[in-house]
Amino acid sequence: MALLNFRKCDRATGRPAGQTSGQTADQTGPMADFVRGYSIEVMPKTAAKVADFRALLPAGTRVYIAHLDGTPIEEMVATARRLTEEGFVPMPHFAARSIADRATLADWIARYAGEAGVREGLILAGGIPTPKGEFHSSMQLLETGLFDRAGFVRLHVAGHPEGSRDIDPDGSERNMMEALGWKQAFAARTDAEMAVVTQFAFEAAPVIAWADRVRDRGIDLPIHIGVAGPAKLQTLVKYAIACGVGPSLAVLQRRARDVSKLVLPFTPDGFLNDLAEAARRRADFPIAGAHFFPLGGIATNTRWLAAHGLAPAQDS
Repeated sequence: MALLNFRKCDRATGRPAGQTSGQTADQTGPMADFVRGYSIEVMPKTAAKVADFRALLPAGTRVYIAHLDGTPIEEMVATARRLTEEGFVPMPHFAARSIADRATLADWIARYAGEAGVREGLILAGGIPTPKGEFHSSMQLLETGLFDRAGFVRLHVAGHPEGSRDIDPDGSERNMMEALGWKQAFAARTDAEMAVVTQFAFEAAPVIAWADRVRDRGIDLPIHIGVAGPAKLQTLVKYAIACGVGPSLAVLQRRARDVSKLVLPFTPDGFLNDLAEAARRRADFPIAGAHFFPLGGIATNTRWLAAHGLAPAQDS
């Protein structure tokens, strides 16, 4: 089973060597079919470097906006408004531990809805260890009822195929599964459309096994698997450490010992091909789609997507 794929690419364009701007690959194969309809993540500072997202992404693409602690809400709302105006579906993060109180949450939701037309949000606990106020979990944010009152129609929550020591310090999945069960019940008793979007990983089999365990618990929320976009190996190792990626980090570290691979770009072809092949074989496949973390840059990620017929062709 392929874990990582290293391809010889043109450094200027990010395309496979020998492929021109007018060529695409795998436009209708299993991998492209599995990835089509993907979402992708940006931050306000990275979005500011993009002249026009319409040159990079298919119209209507869901674009998550990561809210790093300390980023002013004004920058978040401005990014969401721009994405809406350019024909995309913004989904800003709401990180519980970074939100001081109910009034702040209500203000943010109202600003997103009123100033940027936002109707979707990713609700999560957040990465800082100590809450800034009264919230410490995504469930507390959901329980306020503020999203429903503001007309939000879709609420996504986080999943961790390789576990999370923040959620389960003992290394088990008990707390994580209980939380997903609570969110399943919340979706059943409200009008919100919900899904699970996961941390990125690099090996298909453990991810599929985790998704099967989620289903075995009676949790049928759609699962959108996190995918690390094309990047240098050193960049992936850095982000994997920062994000608490477990077994996949060991895979990267083994690869890093091969000096010849340090200069080659990583692409997620192998990981996605394995997922797509499993989806083709199984009518009950538990993973609904892909969410990209553009760790090597959004332009690099979207050039890779364009090379597979999944984004507008780019000349540079």
